[in-house]
Amino acid sequence: MSVIGASDRLNHLLIESGIQPLDLETAQRFEDYLSLFIRWNQKVNLSAIRDEDGIISRHFVESIEVARFLPNGIASLLDFGSGAGLPGIPIALCRPEITVTLAESQGKKAAFLQEAVRLLGIQAKVFAQRAENLDESFDCVTLRAVDKMPKAVAAAAPLVADSKWLALMTTESELLQLKTAAGEPFAWGEPLRLPGESRVLAIGQKINC
Repeated sequence: MSVIGASDRLNHLLIESGIQPLDLETAQRFEDYLSLFIRWNQKVNLSAIRDEDGIISRHFVESIEVARFLPNGIASLLDFGSGAGLPGIPIALCRPEITVTLAESQGKKAAFLQEAVRLLGIQAKVFAQRAENLDESFDCVTLRAVDKMPKAVAAAAPLVADSKWLALMTTESELLQLKTAAGEPFAWGEPLRLPGESRVLAIGQKINC
């Protein structure tokens, strides 16, 4: 597959997964994101997955599905430990009504995120420090493939505003441990199965204390 055909390939995979395809403009922006991802991944370790098909199928399709699953009424979202911008950048592309903060403390990855935000023109900002240093709360906080995930979930939970949502992209086997790490003030719905083996999205709503 060439980068030129990336948008068509992405929409084909979305349809195969039972997900509504993207409109042409949004699909093109994902193609631009992929091109930037590939270039930077040669010098910055954004992902162990380096081929175009793998990035589209493992990263983009899952993140687009998460964007579609997130509740309505979210105005602000924190992507905790954003790394290569997943799922934060796909959420910003698919849900332009949401203002996304991409928190990433590693300098080179934060520089990539700054360039991605500039190139794609999305409603997002980069916080180039540890997310725990933020002094604001968000309507939704997402975590995906963060180092020391249970510890990260425990740090992310206080950043969720009352009555709002914590969204965890994880495996079925790790889910109970992560729910425990989030603590008592969350009411969890049934996990939603994501494309890929044993991958789920768990969304917990923070109960007013």
